[in-house]
Amino acid sequence: MSVDEAAALVRATDTLATPLGPGAPTALLHALGARDDWVRLEVFGGLLLDLFTLFTKPGVRYLSGFFGPAERLLIDNGADIEFLPADFRRFATMAERFSPRVMTTMAAPPDEHGNMSLSLHAGATVRELHRAAADPERVVIVEASTQVPRTMGLPPEFPHVLHVDEVDVIVPTDTPPFVLDEPPPTDVEKAIAACARSFISDGCTLQTGIGGIPSMVVSLLAAQDGGDYGVHSEMFTTGLMHLHEAGKVTNARKDQFVGYSISTFALGTRELYSWLDGNADVRFLPVEVVNAPETISRNHQMVSLNGALAVDLFGQVVADRIDGRQYSGIGGHEDFVAQSGLELEDRSLICLPSLATVRGATRSRILETLPPGTTVTTPRHQVDVVLTEYGAAELRGRTTRERARALAEIAHPDFRDRLRANAATLR
Repeated sequence: MSVDEAAALVRATDTLATPLGPGAPTALLHALGARDDWVRLEVFGGLLLDLFTLFTKPGVRYLSGFFGPAERLLIDNGADIEFLPADFRRFATMAERFSPRVMTTMAAPPDEHGNMSLSLHAGATVRELHRAAADPERVVIVEASTQVPRTMGLPPEFPHVLHVDEVDVIVPTDTPPFVLDEPPPTDVEKAIAACARSFISDGCTLQTGIGGIPSMVVSLLAAQDGGDYGVHSEMFTTGLMHLHEAGKVTNARKDQFVGYSISTFALGTRELYSWLDGNADVRFLPVEVVNAPETISRNHQMVSLNGALAVDLFGQVVADRIDGRQYSGIGGHEDFVAQSGLELEDRSLICLPSLATVRGATRSRILETLPPGTTVTTPRHQVDVVLTEYGAAELRGRTTRERARALAEIAHPDFRDRLRANAATLR
């Protein structure tokens, strides 16, 4: 069908789901935004990568499991968007619970066997796509774009494809994937990356989150001595591609998925997408597999690198909601932080600049207490190492006061004395 014909299949009162971020069917969502007849359309998804007009329409409600800049801007302009608190793994059971009548996804065009690669996203919707495809009361719409890469799973258990005979509607498009460029690293990011490098040893298995600091860390690894790394990461990034290209990734020391870099979605540059096309070294599996605690903990010498908005003196990590505003989402943050510390050789690194600018005022990201309206993304007892441009605070095995003192020492000098005084009072 044409994209407009497919959009017409969605009822004025209906339920619809899209995958997170790069898995969302861009042209279809824009076509739905051209309609004004919505009575009650509920859409489930996360991490919008465009400002879709659909979500500004009366009668449309969007339930998002992960906010990005688009969600925040749409809310500021009056869109009916609410956050669904859940980690990425639990999106799979949430999709089953909501059981949307219309399931959608982006995919590559059919190959000679009729298989459509799910391209840049396996995530949490694979199981529900297959379930909906087998239900005559539900509709599966696939936007098949010639511009997205064909990526691979690990068949037969994780094929990472939909077959043309399964789905109800195929919409051929030439929609390009969203490009996440890599800006030049700041001096602060370089300093944090250099500090993080000291915690990474040859042969370890790496997970990197989104952002300039994790990208800078893997860039350092690509340029320096060492290697024989493995990759097991919720998100596959341009930086991880560079690590592969430098010959530093072998995936040889793994106890599982030996020889393959494992991910559940990819987001990055055009260069990354071209490199992923037909690349058998990277395999995409559902998030309930990639982020499962038992899967993460089985990796050899796991080292996770993730960002944060703030950390308090107890070591509580804020990565998704602060000052009463939902900023991002939970994703796999807690999964990788918690499971990357079950063995002594594992390390979990929380990386953040020492300062933030909020409404024109500069404030410390190392906080005495969390401000009202702030939620904890990862609890203190799971946190191993916190890094700023001023060094590393190793928290594992330390008392409450010792942890607070270590965190105060990596705060910005303008705030350090006050934090030291507060740390001294903790028990």
